[in-house]
Parts: sequence; C-alpha cells; structure tokens
Amino acid sequence: MGKLTLRQAARWCGGAVEEKYADVEFLGAANDTRVMQPGQLFITLRGARDGHDFIKKAMDRGAAAALCSRKVGDYPAIYVDDPRIALGRIAREELKRIGAKVVAVTGSVGKSTTKEMIAAVLEQAFVTSKTPANHNNDIGMPMAVLAMPENTEVAVLEMGMNHFGEISYLSQIARPDVAVIINIGTAHIEFLGTQEGIRQAKMEIVEGMTPHGMLLLNGDDFLLRNLDKEPQQRVTYFGSSEGCAVRAFDARQDGDYLCFRVEAGRLSFPVKMLLEGEHYVNDALAAVTVGLKLGVLPEKIQAGLSQFRNISGRQEIIQSGGMTIIKDCYNAGPESMAAALAVLGKKQGRRIAVLGDMLELGDCTQAEHYRVGRIAAEKADFVFAYGSNSGRIISGTITGGMPETRGRAFTNREELVAALKRTAKPGDVLLFKASHGIHLEQVIDEFLGKEK
Repeated sequence: MGKLTLRQAARWCGGAVEEKYADVEFLGAANDTRVMQPGQLFITLRGARDGHDFIKKAMDRGAAAALCSRKVGDYPAIYVDDPRIALGRIAREELKRIGAKVVAVTGSVGKSTTKEMIAAVLEQAFVTSKTPANHNNDIGMPMAVLAMPENTEVAVLEMGMNHFGEISYLSQIARPDVAVIINIGTAHIEFLGTQEGIRQAKMEIVEGMTPHGMLLLNGDDFLLRNLDKEPQQRVTYFGSSEGCAVRAFDARQDGDYLCFRVEAGRLSFPVKMLLEGEHYVNDALAAVTVGLKLGVLPEKIQAGLSQFRNISGRQEIIQSGGMTIIKDCYNAGPESMAAALAVLGKKQGRRIAVLGDMLELGDCTQAEHYRVGRIAAEKADFVFAYGSNSGRIISGTITGGMPETRGRAFTNREELVAALKRTAKPGDVLLFKASHGIHLEQVIDEFLGKEK
C-alpha cells in the first residue's frame, strides 16, 4: 500500500478522527507491539489482553496512530465501534484502490502450499503479492493486504476458517476475481459437524465474488464435484479425473522430483517439481489452472513450478548424524497424515514415524487417530506417538500388525526425546508430523541437541 492519511482511512471504515491528527499518515498495520514497524497503524484488539492497554507502548515504538474503540491518551487515532471490522473495511478499500486482481484460496488440506504455488506461477508474469505464512484469518489477511506494495497486480490470499461465516467475511473483504477450493477434508469438523458442513463453509468463498468471477474446484474431490447448489460463477474443474478441464497424467516420483503431464484443451506440457509425494499434484494443478485462466504462458507456468520450494516445516528435509529428518510440523489432519506416511513408506532404511495429535476433529478424534495408527503400521518400522491421543494411534498400529515393541505412546516430551535418542541410528529416516499446536518442532530441536 501507499501511505494513507487517518482522514482517508476513517472515511473508509466509518470512523472518527480528531481534526488535528487527520493528516497523519501511516503505512501498513500491526496488532502486536513486539513486531510492529515505525509508521504503522496499531490495531487494538481484545483477546487474552486488551490492545488498548498497549497503545502507549505502540506509540513509543514508532506507531503512527492507533485504530481503537476508545480514547487512551492524546495520540493520533481513528475511533471506531469495532477495530476488527474497521480493519477489514480499510483492507477492502485498499484492494479497490490499488486495482489488483484477487485470487482467493481455501480448502481443508494444503491451502498454504497451494497459495505459494499459485504465487510462484503468477510471479512469472505479474507483480504478485501473497499472504505470508498462514495469515489467513480475519486479522492476518487484512493486515497482509495493507502490507502489499502499491504496484501489486495480483494478490493471492489464503482464507482459513473453523466456523461458519468466517470465509464469507474474508471473501467480502477480498472480492475475489478467482477463487480456488482445493479439497474438503475433516479439518475443523469439531466445529462444523460434518464434511457437508465443511463444504458449505468453504463454498462461502463465492459470497464476495461477482457473477463474472471464476471458481476453480478440485474435480477429484467427491464433495466438490457434486455440489448441492450450482454457483453463479463459472466453474472449472482441475484434477486427474475424466471430465476435468485441466488434467494431470503420468504422475510419478523421479528421485526427489515430482513429475506429471498437464493437458488442458489443446495444451499439453510437462511439469517437474522438487517435491516428494503425489498428493501435491492437485495443489500444483490448481496453480496451473489459475495461471492459464490469467493468461500465463505454459513455459512460464513450468518455470514457476520448477522454482517452487515448499514452506518451512512442510516436508522439510534435515540431515543430521547420518539420519534423515522429515520435518512436517506445520499442521496435520487425517488426509495429510496419510500422505506424509505414504512418502515415508517409500524411503530406504529404517523408517520411524513420530506422530503427534491432530486437533479439532471433534467426535472423529478417536477414530481418526486409530486409523492413522493402522496406516502407520504399514508404512513405518517404528511408531512413536505423542499427545493425549497417542494411545489411540498405538492401538491402531497393533491392529495393523505392528509388534507391540515397535510402537510406544508418550505424553511427556522429555521421555519421547530420550526414547528417540535410544532408538534412532545413522541410516534411519524419521518423519515428524502433528498439528501445529502440538509443537513437535520442539521435540526435533531437543532430539538434535538444539535446545537452549
């Protein structure tokens, strides 16, 4: 974004500003004084603590002004009823002002990876900005918009949710020209009840789109291929299934490279990516489809995907002491657990799966952890389960035929690390996979001797 005055931002969000501060300018926004940069707008939010209590600290650290619901000292500020809603309104108007095309991405598994792939493709042809990391909620996405350069031609925005109405809200801020739904899984089923409920929540992405927008759906996903209500937008399916407009053929793993061929109408071209796991094919196809819809040439799509590198913490390979560590702690659900175990199962050497809890599965929690254990029994030589559901994972490994001596459940991190150090040896391949909230990266650090 370019600099905005408080007067302009207040007009956009329906706020009030004292005349003496109306021409104060800000650039970008932050809601955490620990990471904010001088000149930003400080967003006061109520969480475990009230952001209004940090306005003075924000000003001391160089904030240009605050977006708040009450006066705290004599500082430049925009006064609104709800700073969260006001932030969204400012972001919506800023997107209109810079005139960027908007590509919105959602799905149960692989949102962040797909968002990064789409950006890698579009960067070959456009000035492209994207939401950083997984800044995909009602705070992170609007703040990401306010951090985008003024010359942004395409904005790639990830949209996450765990309740109904959240993606609708984000879509109405973003007004997407293109929306992508990559799959319907079981993530957040605790709050949404059923997979049909998850589909309903994901389909909210169309609510901010114009009827002329483009909706791109995974044609290999049964729930997306069989919508209960036909959207107004033009729908294009991508996938390996017959009838998809953009299809993948001959997917295979060639060493460290994932290879497949794209066919779309009269176009046919190969793709080669530095990735392990055929589960990434549809993520890449989503990026191909977005690229083609926005006029990116096939050779530029190929270049973007060949240069793509996965997000830190997603199947990140670490070599240490003759062992191969697959660090996959960014997040986890039943689908991504199965995919990660499939990758592990193809590795040479002893295979050790260190599996932590999958969160927000509600009534499916016990059954899904048990199912993961059964899959792990087929793909790993040893399973170390960690967390409150570790016992269910190990029950699954036993049912799956793994000897009881090769599967152990832990709820104590130090005990898990000690057991790993006793078991692992050079030549082993260790997969670490869990929901982000389990902090399995701490286990890796301690196992590798990186603990401070």
